Amino acid sequence: MAELQVEIVAADHFVWSGAAKLVKARSVDGEIGVLPGHVPMLSVLASGDLEIAPVSEARFTVQIDGGFFSVDSDRVVIVADNAVIGTAA
Repeated sequence: MAELQVEIVAADHFVWSGAAKLVKARSVDGEIGVLPGHVPMLSVLASGDLEIAPVSEARFTVQIDGGFFSVDSDRVVIVADNAVIGTAA
């Protein structure tokens, strides 16, 4: 099964990294859903929740205060102004 390699960092700390099946976020232009094989993209994130579906764990959310979202070759990098891991989704 294909998977995404996800890395989430905030301006002043590391948040989470790992393999995931799905990443959902809110950009300034609307909702983004990324599955393995997604085309490369770069987007500005709005404040709100990211949803991560890890390969071997329960889904969870990360509250962010804006930032950037990059996808390239099944690698997702999220650089947030501030980010805090929330509850299971």
